[in-house]
Amino acid sequence: MVHFILVHGLCHGGWCWYKVKPVLESAGHRVTMVDLAASGKNMTKIDDVHTMGDYTEPLIELIESSVPPGEKVILVGHSLGGFNLALAMYRFPQKISATVFLAAYMPDSIHSPSYVLDQLRSRSSSQSESLLDIHFSSDDLDPANAKITMIFGRKFVASQLYQLSPPEDLALAEMLMRPGPSLHVDLSKRKAFSEVGYLSVNRVYIVCKKDVTLTEDFQSWMIENNQVKEVMEIEGADHMAMLSKPNEVCCCLLDIGATKYN
Repeated sequence: MVHFILVHGLCHGGWCWYKVKPVLESAGHRVTMVDLAASGKNMTKIDDVHTMGDYTEPLIELIESSVPPGEKVILVGHSLGGFNLALAMYRFPQKISATVFLAAYMPDSIHSPSYVLDQLRSRSSSQSESLLDIHFSSDDLDPANAKITMIFGRKFVASQLYQLSPPEDLALAEMLMRPGPSLHVDLSKRKAFSEVGYLSVNRVYIVCKKDVTLTEDFQSWMIENNQVKEVMEIEGADHMAMLSKPNEVCCCLLDIGATKYN
């Protein structure tokens, strides 16, 4: 049996893994869908999430409380959840047998974590068009350290995230999404993740071939810029592969679970 911990992306919650959890459990594995701070059913107020550390705290607490000494888990992170995986790898390399980046941001060990975000922005042909109706808000209390939150609008969700996902999943997202923290400034202030902790954990990257948010080319660039144990690909998967191609995602995870990279 493998314990999978599934980490969602920005503005989402553990609910986005609802198609994956029962399949993995039916194969005999343990599955935990974490809700990051101010996400899903987590009751933390978005105003209290100031750093990536704050945002990741539920995952850190989960690993501390549910992974006893001598046991290991497999972490699966989607989209911005790649940063949450990186923090967990840095903190608990001895408790993680492998991390799976599913169309996720994957920082390196040379630059500050914000480097991959900066690269995506610089490679985007039309950033204003790609942002569509994402709504940003700021507390404006301190312009130099303004706290920014964001929520995805329907046009962005439908055309950039869920374009190949079933319409009922788009409807579910519209009901359950919550504003998320914009943490670019915080990530730009952090030092690069150390090779001792971060790079000591086995990493697998699952490329979503039809992702228009993190394009296949950009996912390939992150892979080339890092050391990964294995690369898998899912044809026809949009950014929300766990919804548009859940069976294929489960097959990848079951294969990784069987290997366990011990």
